[in-house]
Amino acid sequence: MTIPMLTTERLLLKPLVAEDAVQIQKLYPRWEIVRYMVSSVPWPYPDNGAENYVNNVALPDIAKGIAWFWSIRRREVPDELMGIICLYDVEDNNRGFWLAPEFQGQGYMREASIAATDYWFNTLNKPVLRAPKAAANSRSRRISDSSGMRLIRTEQKAYVSGMLDSELWEITRDEWNARQVS
Repeated sequence: MTIPMLTTERLLLKPLVAEDAVQIQKLYPRWEIVRYMVSSVPWPYPDNGAENYVNNVALPDIAKGIAWFWSIRRREVPDELMGIICLYDVEDNNRGFWLAPEFQGQGYMREASIAATDYWFNTLNKPVLRAPKAAANSRSRRISDSSGMRLIRTEQKAYVSGMLDSELWEITRDEWNARQVS
């Protein structure tokens, strides 16, 4: 399945390619990013961590038709990767993302999240989107809350930074589309 490029007012969401691993490796291995990632993310991050993830996890899952990954880039600097957003067709974990700290707090992830969520519901025709996150990840929580998602479950989960309170957020296709019309 071919993943299309998605565009927003300020962003290009380009389908992930193997060559993106070089830029991911430069941006990703920072505590501010990885501390709220699931504990399966190796820390300290190995020198080939991004290449391994892109080539042995992300691209194979895309080929299986269970994942959709995009690199996040500004329209005016299309060669510079800022972060990643992905959709997964697995139970209770449909959307994930990260953004380099120097790009946070400017609404970029909210913009990318809207585009990816709309793709999930209106291109892939999925009935519900669920996004897990560490409760302490206030930026991610704000994105879910502001997009109309609701908290449906809390539990303890292992993250890179240890056992943390974890939340599962949800929105249905009907709820999403009703918000986009208003």
